[in-house]
This record gives sequence, C-alpha cells and structure tokens, in this order.
Amino acid sequence: MPSPALRHADLAGLSAQELRAIIRAGRYDRHTAGLAAGKLQCNLAILPEAHALDFLRFCQRNPKPCPVVGVSETGDPMLPTLGRDIDIRTDVPRYRVFRHGDLTEEVTDITSVWRDDLVTVALGCSFTFENALMKAGIPMRHIERDQTVPMYRSSLQLVPAGPFGGEMVVTMRPVARDRVEDAHRISAAFPQAHGSPIGMGDPVGVGISDLNRPDWGDPVEVRADEVPVYWACGVTPQNVLQAAKLAVCITHAPGHMLIADVAEDAETTVLPQ
Repeated sequence: MPSPALRHADLAGLSAQELRAIIRAGRYDRHTAGLAAGKLQCNLAILPEAHALDFLRFCQRNPKPCPVVGVSETGDPMLPTLGRDIDIRTDVPRYRVFRHGDLTEEVTDITSVWRDDLVTVALGCSFTFENALMKAGIPMRHIERDQTVPMYRSSLQLVPAGPFGGEMVVTMRPVARDRVEDAHRISAAFPQAHGSPIGMGDPVGVGISDLNRPDWGDPVEVRADEVPVYWACGVTPQNVLQAAKLAVCITHAPGHMLIADVAEDAETTVLPQ
C-alpha cells in the first residue's frame, strides 16, 4: 500500500535531503516556499546539449532572472554539486514538458522523457531569500496562506542570445512601506537568488495591468500600508525556452523547486566534493 500524501505543514523542519526523498517517493507534489529554511532552492531548465551553450550565454547576459547555480554533465541526471543524491528526474515536486513550444505534460517524474543529450541548468530562486526576509520580521503572505507567490509577465526586455530572448517574468511580494529599504538590503545579499528588487509601486511601470490576475501562482492582497515590490523571477527561462520552440525542453512547474543541500548564504553554490 503506498504511503499517504503529505501536506506542506507536515514538512516543516525537515532537511533538504529528507524533503527530496519524500518528493522522490511521490508523497508531495505542491509548492516548496518556506521549506528547508536556510537551503538554496533552484529553478530548472533542462534542454538538449545542442542549445545549452546559447542558453548559458543568455543566462550570463541576464543574471537577475537567470542566476546559474549548477550545470549537469550531458545526459547525467545527477547534480552532485548541489546535492550528492539529487536525481533531477524525480526530485522536483512537479515538472513541465514542452515540445516545439507547446506545454504537453505536467508530471511528477520525468524518467520516461529523459534523453542522453539533455543538460540540466539550475538557477537560483527567490524562495531562498524569503527565509532571510521572514527572519528580519518581513512576512511573506503567500507562505502564511500556503499559496504560491504571484508571478507576472512584465514588459522588461531581456538581452538575447541565439534563439533565446523576450521579456522578464517577475514576482510580487507586498512589503510594509517602512520595511521596503530593509527588503532591498536583505535580498541584495543573495545575488544567486535574484538579489535586490527590480521595481516597486505602480505595476504599470513594469508592464503589469492587474495585480489580482497573476500569470502564475496565486494573487495576494496588498494592504493600504504596503507597497508591491517586484523581483526578477526564475520562470523567465521557462518563458524563453517555450518561445524558442525547442524540440523538447523541461522546466519545474512554477513554485515547485529543486531543494539543494547548499546553504542559502554559501560563498559558492558548489558543494565540496
């Protein structure tokens, strides 16, 4: 008889390795915000080796939305620089599979679609700095409500490379007016996780028409004493990969991250071997 599925609240206090084991066993397939406090969380872009160099050039030119924290060997699903037991085919709660630009599957295991020419690029995630913000007394409403952070297509243009280009995706978190400078300072200390905000205030300034209608995730209330603050988002490469219409590429589902063993404040994102 299979083990029962677990809720987000059941996972509080578990280590990154314990969480990956639960995800690998198919017992949790929801968002990872607030889990494994103090550990790096990662967005994923998995694509054929033939396009990997252009994609890495694209990431280098757009470090805010695409901070590279790990790259696999071609065809190898393991990522030992981020966690010695990580199997990228099974250790993420939910994946999206795109073929020729179309979303064809959303699954919890990509073993059946894995290929020998695939390269995994792991990218830093803003979930990493949320722990630091909460420690400083800046609440994260989406975590309090067990929701996924709201994400929006913006009008901010990216620097292209090869077939990759387009507009940045951003996340929004409401921050009390008197804590905005603190949020900026704290998140700036995590350049591997999108760093400081890219904007604040009027959403029209970043090309968002309605904060109550995110493109991904769940809407959150912005109260009278709060300001909407925008950070670059790791769903950006998903948008970019989809627009490039590759024969196949795989990403995490928005909000469903790879949890690494690397500390959120580590000097480098490579574990000692």
